[in-house]
Amino acid sequence: MLRRFYPAAQKIALAASIAAIVSGPAHAEAIKIGVLKVSGAATAFIGQDKGYFTAEGVPAELVYFDASQPIAVALASGAIDFGVTGFTAGFYSLASQGALKVIGGGYAREAPGFHNQAYVVSNQAYAAGFTSLKNFAGHSVAISQTGSPPHYALGLLEAKYKIDEKSIRVLPLQSVPNMATAVSGGQADSAIMTATASLSIVQKGNAKLLGWVGDETPWEFGAAITSTKTANTRHDTVVKFLNAWRNAARECHNAFASAENKAALGPTAPEMLAIVSKYTGLSEDTLKLGLPFCEIQARLDVKDVLNQIAWYKAQGMLKPDVDGDTIIDKRYIVASPAP
Repeated sequence: MLRRFYPAAQKIALAASIAAIVSGPAHAEAIKIGVLKVSGAATAFIGQDKGYFTAEGVPAELVYFDASQPIAVALASGAIDFGVTGFTAGFYSLASQGALKVIGGGYAREAPGFHNQAYVVSNQAYAAGFTSLKNFAGHSVAISQTGSPPHYALGLLEAKYKIDEKSIRVLPLQSVPNMATAVSGGQADSAIMTATASLSIVQKGNAKLLGWVGDETPWEFGAAITSTKTANTRHDTVVKFLNAWRNAARECHNAFASAENKAALGPTAPEMLAIVSKYTGLSEDTLKLGLPFCEIQARLDVKDVLNQIAWYKAQGMLKPDVDGDTIIDKRYIVASPAP
């Protein structure tokens, strides 16, 4: 039998290479990322499935929630390390107390032509004449929680069509599944829900689709967030997370948007659709009807975030002295250019 001999230095180098392949990135630090199982979280699913987090040395576990606000609470308690989800009054409140920080854009943004949140109505309400977005007055609308993204989207719609907010009965049902059940059963006349949940009940014939939030009132839906403690004491971990996050955001954008940021399926769309389908349980054909806009560099629309905070203050959900500039961590944020 032939034997091949290596000098000592070569043997050491070979052993080190094998160890690196087996063990992965040196000093790997496992992280937990809070997320909703919806198409709007496509960037998170792509980052996980393509191995971007692992490649950066922060192998991730996705922890699923039924609504956005519990993610903020979990971050504040230390149960998870990062969250990628919609903005809520609860998040802004905790962040204003020094507990949380916004560290990156790149989560779903409401934009024309993209389908992140939908307006749906029950079959009963539709049959009774609730067939337009101007018909919300006098009806009930299901949202996940008071101060949630659907609540803010409703406020923007009220302002656009000059609908008296007092004429609408808002039903905070605590989770997206509860909202879907309420609209399907006629206990709520309408709801503003994620594309994932909306398309599911519409395609089953349990509700009617009236339109998409991005077409009516574009806004910065959510972001990558973390605890202030993590932002201050785990700088390298945050940077590694954001490196992976931005790689995934670029993949998401290129698959589902054109260079001009218009809705369009690119060459990698089949691969990315398969990934999002795997994590959400929705068919690829359904997902094509409800794809988010992912900002290609994971930049944040800072101006819009400040507008959101102003709305929540006006609604009495945030204290008047809440300062949005202290919530946005400028050590990590890359801001979108002014329009």
